[in-house]
Amino acid sequence: MSSNRLFGTFCLSSYLLSLSYGTTFLLAMTLRAHGASEADAGSVISTAMLSTFLAVIFSGHLSDHLGAAKSVAVGAVFLAAACLGFAALPGLGVAMMLFGLLLGFGWGVFYTLGPIIVAMLIEPERRVKYFALLSGCMMTGIGTGPLLGRVAQALGYPVEAAFVVAAGASVLGGVMFLLMAPRIQQHQSAVAVSRITPVAARSVLSSKAAFAILMVGLGGAIFGGLSSFQTSYAALLHLDYSLFFIGFMSAVIACRLLVAGFIVKRDPYVMACVLTALIVLSVLMFMYWVASPGGYLLAAIVLGVGYGLTYSVINGLAANEAPAGQTAQALLLFSLAYFIGVFGFPLLAGKVIVEAGMAALLQLLLVIALANWSITVARLAWRRRRAVAVA
Repeated sequence: MSSNRLFGTFCLSSYLLSLSYGTTFLLAMTLRAHGASEADAGSVISTAMLSTFLAVIFSGHLSDHLGAAKSVAVGAVFLAAACLGFAALPGLGVAMMLFGLLLGFGWGVFYTLGPIIVAMLIEPERRVKYFALLSGCMMTGIGTGPLLGRVAQALGYPVEAAFVVAAGASVLGGVMFLLMAPRIQQHQSAVAVSRITPVAARSVLSSKAAFAILMVGLGGAIFGGLSSFQTSYAALLHLDYSLFFIGFMSAVIACRLLVAGFIVKRDPYVMACVLTALIVLSVLMFMYWVASPGGYLLAAIVLGVGYGLTYSVINGLAANEAPAGQTAQALLLFSLAYFIGVFGFPLLAGKVIVEAGMAALLQLLLVIALANWSITVARLAWRRRRAVAVA
C-alpha cells in the first residue's frame, strides 16, 4: 500500500469513526420523544467527559501496548457499542449513562491517537497540511452524523436508525484500522507518545500556553452547547435543524482546508481576536436575528468560520507558547480542555433549558463567548503596553 493510499484509507476510516460522535447531537430530540428532557440528554453527554479524561491520559499506555492503530480499533468497538445502546434504549437510565461512558472512551482514544498517527506517517515539514486534512475529515463525519437522523426521518425511519448506521460505520472504520495496523506499526517508533504528569501539567498551566488551553475549553462549551441542543432550538423556531449542521460543517471544513494555512501565518493574537469576535456575532445572530431558513444558515456559517479557524490558531499558540520540551504535554492538556467544554457544558446547558428556557442558554453562551473574546483583547493590550514600555 503506497503512502498516499495509506493516508487516504486513514482519512476514510477517521470519517467513519467521527459519525458516531456526530449522532450524539440527536440525543436531545431522541430522548425528548421518549419522555425525557434536555437536562437528561445533557447528563448522558456529560458522562462521556469522565471516560474521555481517562482515555486521553492513558491512550499513550494503550498505544505502547497494542500499537496506535489497534488501539483506535478498540476505541471503534466502544463507539459502536455506544451507538447501538443509544438506538436500543432511548429512555434515560443507568444504561444510557454507561453508553455515554463508552462513547467518551472510544472518542477520546481516537481523538488523541489520530494526530499521533499522522505524525508517524508524515514527515515534519508536511504535517500542517495533513493535520488539516485529518481535521476536515473528522469534522465532515461529525457534521454528517446528525444529518443521518434527518435522512432517516425523510425515508420514514425513526431517528434511532441514525445510531445504527453510525455503529456500522464505526465497526467498518475499526476494521480498516486493523488492516492498516502492520503498516502504521512500522512507523510507530518514530514518534514517542508523551504522557502527562502533575509536574508537567503545572509547568504548562503556569506558562502563556494556559490562555490557549482556557480558550479551547470555552470554545468547546459554545460548540457543545449549540450543537447538542440545536434540534430543540430549531423546533422552537419551526426550522429544519439540518440547516445548522450543513452550514456549520461546510464553513468549518472549507476554512480548515482552504483558509487555515493562510490564517496561521498571520499574527495569531490579532487573528484570535477577530475570529472570537465572529463567534460572539454568531451567538447574537442566534439570539436576535434568526427567523428564516436563510438567516439560520448564515448564523451557522458565521459560527463555523469563527470556531473552525479559532481552533487552528489557538492550537498553534498552545504548541508555540508551551515551556521548552513540553509541547506534547501542552497539546494533551489542550485536548483535555476541549473535552471538558464539549462534553461537560451540555450538563449545565440542558438544565438551563429545562429551568429557564432556550433564551437563557443563549444568554449564557453569549457571556462565555464574550469572555473568550476578552482574553484575546487583553492579550493584545498587554503586548502593546509591553512594546511601549520596551521602546
